[in-house]
Amino acid sequence: MTASELRAVFALAGIFAMRMMGLFMIMPVIALYGRQLSAATPGRIGLAVGIYGLTQALLQIPIGRWSDRTPRKPVIVAGLLLFVLGAVVAALSTSIWGVIAGRALQGSGAISAVALALLADLTREEQRTKAMSVVGMTIGLSFALAFILGPLIAGQWGLSGLFWATAAMALAGVFLAIWVVPSPHVQPHADPTRRLVPLTRILLHPELARLNFGVFTLHLVMAASWLLVPAWLVHAHLPVAHHARVYLPVMLLAFVAVVPFIIVAEKRRRMKQMFAMAVATMLVSLLWLAAWHASLVGIVSGLFLYFMAFNLLEALLPSLVSKISPAGSKGAAMGIYSTWQFMGPAIGGTLGGVLLGAQMSGTGLVLLGAVVVAIWLVLVADMRQPPYLNNAILHLLPTQRFDPQRLQEELLQVAGIVEVALAIEDGVVYLKADKERLTEAGMSALPGSLVWV
Repeated sequence: MTASELRAVFALAGIFAMRMMGLFMIMPVIALYGRQLSAATPGRIGLAVGIYGLTQALLQIPIGRWSDRTPRKPVIVAGLLLFVLGAVVAALSTSIWGVIAGRALQGSGAISAVALALLADLTREEQRTKAMSVVGMTIGLSFALAFILGPLIAGQWGLSGLFWATAAMALAGVFLAIWVVPSPHVQPHADPTRRLVPLTRILLHPELARLNFGVFTLHLVMAASWLLVPAWLVHAHLPVAHHARVYLPVMLLAFVAVVPFIIVAEKRRRMKQMFAMAVATMLVSLLWLAAWHASLVGIVSGLFLYFMAFNLLEALLPSLVSKISPAGSKGAAMGIYSTWQFMGPAIGGTLGGVLLGAQMSGTGLVLLGAVVVAIWLVLVADMRQPPYLNNAILHLLPTQRFDPQRLQEELLQVAGIVEVALAIEDGVVYLKADKERLTEAGMSALPGSLVWV
């Protein structure tokens, strides 16, 4: 990666880490400390946990589409400031209703799709999977650190102190967004999807729908599984205070283990094969945990397989969305993707709790998750190898007038150009093209200047 790409990747990964830590740190403590708030009931405490994901899911698509027609960095900053405002509201509240309102405000800063789209804007196609893998690994590491830091902060300063800590983390994210994240060389001029790529086309796109089901399954299974893993470790005679001794080493080793597979996926263009292998590994890990969760060795080995699959899928899924999404619609496609991503834990956690409350065994819940992953694996079987194309914007010559249909036909006849989205009134055309097939003669014949993005 270039210095600019590394700067973009680690700054945006830092922003993800700040937000995810704020989300995850609340999970192991709110059930205990939330009881101290006025008007608290188990159902309202559950609402305080889940409303964040609900508002995130509802707003990912509109905010993602907004970012397709306006610079993405200000959208990210605005979302982080909403997160800060929500954290402050929750920190100052003595009632569960105030915490619910604060969590809803935090979730309304739904910038995951925008941040992923900006990451795709700032990295070359051949580096994108590596970039997405750093973000995926950051999310996994944030998850582990949050389960360690959350109880420590809450034990020292209470639930209010935890929300103040999340506000501070989000402010650090604002600093990264404004002063560290590079600005793309080319800003969106308009939203071509508003006219040329209807939202229904993105929603019903078969390959994108397959990926959306995948990220929903991935996070549904994660949320349901983590209702069980802490209890399994306790039953394996590992006290809660020592769970970090399992989580951190397993996650770090899993991070290292997936790097060769990411390189093979991108460099050798084996994306489909690595993706299918990761889903199959996820299935094996769930079956392993269902069979061997009574022993510490069984849990640790099963978690290693699980996090290998999880980290690889977290890297490949958004990269595939950016490759497959129609020209000029990355933000909208990432918005839909992120909506499904947040729906997964909301439904997985709720459904898992209901089933366990109805006396379903932990083994039965894990096997149910394995069935869902098996369905996902069947859907992956006939997945096509993704196109290895580059995104570009063609700035049309201002002195010429163009007939849209004729221009589109002429551009598609140029060797290497695969997809065209016209925004003639804005003076640009969004392209997807194969750089290796687009010759100098073909580029010189284009009616304008081409900029790769």
